[in-house]
Order: sequence, then structure tokens, then C-alpha cells
Amino acid sequence: MSTKSPKTYSIKNYGCQMNVYDGERMAELFDAQGMIAADDKNDADIVVLNTCHIREKAAEKVYSEIGRLGKTSRAEGGPMIAVAGCVAQAEGSEISRRAPTVDIVVGPQAYHNLPQMIADVTQGKRAVDLDLPGLDKFSQLPPKRKTGASAFLTVQEGCDKFCTYCVVPYTRGAEVSRSWSALLDEAKALVDSGAKEITLLGQNVNAWSGEDDKGQMQGLDGLIRALDRIDGVRRIRYMTSHPNDMTDGLIAAHGDVEKLMPFLHLPVQAGSDRILKAMNRSHSRDSYLRILDRVRTVRPDVALSGDFIVGFPGESDADFEDTMSLVRAVGYAQAFSFKYSPRPGTPAADMADQIPTSVMDDRLQQLQAQLMADQTAFNTQTEGKICEVLLERPGKLPGQLIGKSPWLQSVHVLAPGLTIGDIVTVTMSESGPLSLKGDPIMRAAA
Repeated sequence: MSTKSPKTYSIKNYGCQMNVYDGERMAELFDAQGMIAADDKNDADIVVLNTCHIREKAAEKVYSEIGRLGKTSRAEGGPMIAVAGCVAQAEGSEISRRAPTVDIVVGPQAYHNLPQMIADVTQGKRAVDLDLPGLDKFSQLPPKRKTGASAFLTVQEGCDKFCTYCVVPYTRGAEVSRSWSALLDEAKALVDSGAKEITLLGQNVNAWSGEDDKGQMQGLDGLIRALDRIDGVRRIRYMTSHPNDMTDGLIAAHGDVEKLMPFLHLPVQAGSDRILKAMNRSHSRDSYLRILDRVRTVRPDVALSGDFIVGFPGESDADFEDTMSLVRAVGYAQAFSFKYSPRPGTPAADMADQIPTSVMDDRLQQLQAQLMADQTAFNTQTEGKICEVLLERPGKLPGQLIGKSPWLQSVHVLAPGLTIGDIVTVTMSESGPLSLKGDPIMRAAA
């Protein structure tokens, strides 16, 4: 049975910044097909659930949303349903069995095929594409992107590290880097569209490498230095990184490149060498701390961020205390922390000595209390500093705008006459655990 081609769309992103980037590219793909974003997401002709598979609850949220959307059949005016992203890649056949109302299942490396898949569905077929064809999708996506003042730019996908808890190598494939020329062209297009800050993304972003326009091999630091030379780029960031790929050149860039913001997100996951080895993290507690010391040497004001997993199989009280002591030693400005979540198909899911949920809950509460105390302390230490804030979105109060400090803090600025995209010099004040107030001094030069 055929059905009408969708005219409106809605995309719901779950998980990481790369999913946000992928969701933006899907929207541009639909726009190029003459579709428009639905004013009311509940009235869209097609709904794309762009999924994350890092944690079990993230996957279950997707199935819950599928159930809600599937209550109304397409014959009764319900939407076409597409599941994209890492859950689609990991559970393609399971989605088909568990959620027959889903029309399209497409992996994160194949979403450029969505127009043809939609056409197949309109002819009564069910469409599934879980190929992992490297970076083919980028050459087939619309060349120019809409953007705001701050924009994401995916430079690398996949991971070869095979941490024992992680599904990324199975859902995103091996590490592949986009070409130098494609990235600089896209960065220039972002600037032309209004972006002043570019955040480079990758599952392992600092593994990026490629030949420059002179045929010389470059690492991420070389790419950052090339972006630094683009007129209109005011700020550069990157995430997420692996300690083993923090090269001498990349560390030096933190001291040399003024546009590279004083912020480093470098996941460690645990503070115990025994647990790090079980995770196959290939770095030690000491090597990680030495990297942070080197970055702080070249950029003393750098804000540090990390990722932590508590309750990894076999984690003892002493192992957890090693994590807590590392956190206290570093003093993170921000951090993400989670209970270990076994993902089917990963080595850790079959390890002995799985930790009881009650123990994980208690450890996570302790860790998050320390991380929040450190984040609050970092914000307090920022009070009185003069810095530039890039304004990105409206606040709740009349004339209020919200932007980011160089240290990725959320800053509320009350300054009638300023607009989104402006960079304003402020004095930081009235800090809290999640944000600060910025008292305007002057608008920065464009």
C-alpha cells in the first residue's frame, strides 16, 4: 500500500553533540527535498528519532517514544517513523521485531540515503540501511549549512580504541577522518552563515589526521591552526578526545592559538589503574595527570572537563576512592558522570563481579557531590574576571541573552540593544553552580 510523501518533518536528537550535528544535516537534507520543519512536532508527517546507544536508558526512551508515536497509524493521520543513529545501527533487527510501526531504520553512516528510503516507504516497503561506508555521506549531503553563532563541525567519526564498555566501534565503525579541503570549505561556509565559534567534533576527535593543501600530513593541531587563519572565526573548541592522542603539537596549540578556547574535555573514566586496564583505556592515572599538567603549563587558565563511569565490573571501594582522589586532585570545572551500563556485545557486559545497583547509586552520589562542589568553586573563582561572552540565545528576562564564556560557562547578560551573535566584554559576577551573571563593559569588535 502506497502512502503520501511527507511534506513536514521533526527530528528529535538523543545523546552526544555529534547526534546534534547529524540531526542538523538531516534537516538540511529534508529542506533540500522541499520539506519544511513542522511548527508543531506532534503534527509532522515524518518523525526521525536520532538515537544514542551509550546507555540502556537512552535506548529505552526511544522505544517509549516509538510507542507513543505509533498509537496513531499512518492511515489515521499518524507520522512516518524513522529510527536513526546508534540504536538503529546496534539493534536494527530488534527494532523491526519489537516496533513494527517503525518504517525506516537507518544507521549513522547512511542517513544521506533518507530521501530514497522515504520514497521506498511511500511505495509500501519498509526501509533499512545499516551500512558503514566510511564518510560517503558527507559528499552526498547539501554543501551549505544553516547555523547559529556557535556551530558544530564533524571532522572525524568512529573509534579504534575498543574500550570494553563502549559500543561506538560497533555502531560508528573504525576511525575515519574527513579531508582537509572539505573541512576548511565547510568551516568557511559556516562563517559565511554567521558562525563565530566552531566546535570540532569526533568520537575521538584528536585522532583526526589528513594531508593539507601542500600534501603535508597534519594532525588536529594543524587543522586548528588552519581554522585560526580563517577570517571571521573567533573561537575554536574540540571534543571528545582520548588521552593517547593528546600529541605534543595539540598541547602546544593550547598555548599558541589564541582562538583556541581555554577549555579541554579529556575523559579519564576512572582513577584506578586496575580499572583503567580492565576498561582497555590504554592510559594510566599518572599519564593522564601528566597530560593535564602539560596543558596547564602552556595555558594556566584552562578549564578541565572529564567523563567518569562508576561501578565498572570489579570496582572495589579502593578503586572508587582512587577515582575520588583523582577528582579532588584535578578540580574539574565541569564533568559528566554515569553509572556503568552494560551494553550487549561489549566485553564488559560479560565480565564477572558486576556491581550491585545500590552500590553504584551510592558511589555516583558521592562522585557527583564532589564534581558539583568543584564546578561551583571554579565558577566562584571566575567572579571578577573580565572576559568576552558570545551571545547565543535569549534568556527568560526582557533584554536578557545567554552566552558562553571562554571556559564554556553559561553566562546571563542583561544588555538591551545587543543581539544573538554579538561578542560582549563583561565582568563576571554572581556565580552559581550552573551559571554566572555577566555585567557588560563593551561590545567586542566584529
